[in-house]
Amino acid sequence: MNGDSDMTLAFELEALKQLASPESVFEDARGWTEYIGVVSEKPTYVVTNFTRKNRIRQDFFSGPRGKAESLEGVKNQFDTDRYVFVGADEEDEALADDVGWEYLAVDDAAEAAEWVLATTAGAEEDDAEPVRDDWP
Repeated sequence: MNGDSDMTLAFELEALKQLASPESVFEDARGWTEYIGVVSEKPTYVVTNFTRKNRIRQDFFSGPRGKAESLEGVKNQFDTDRYVFVGADEEDEALADDVGWEYLAVDDAAEAAEWVLATTAGAEEDDAEPVRDDWP
């Protein structure tokens, strides 16, 4: 990222799931963002379960609203110079454009911030020495 700390950063839940360590991503991003959270079309309990399981402390979440309404609400509630939405697909990119947020694909965000994608982490584990499962 560019080191601009006056930023609100929102992750689409599916984009966040593509990262190997969402907890580490949030910890890292807190160093250069003002506010950070998760938005999703999924029910609130799905987002809450994911964030609790991954020990993610967020400043906002979508709640029972859709992503568009959530992003608009966050923009109205949190006054920062930039609003960046990390998404997973072209729908997320179109949504960001519609609500006046900058869009960043999760792959590009991971590369820029040196976050590990879950697919990359899995590939690294595949290269590791096999574990014996015949040992008591």
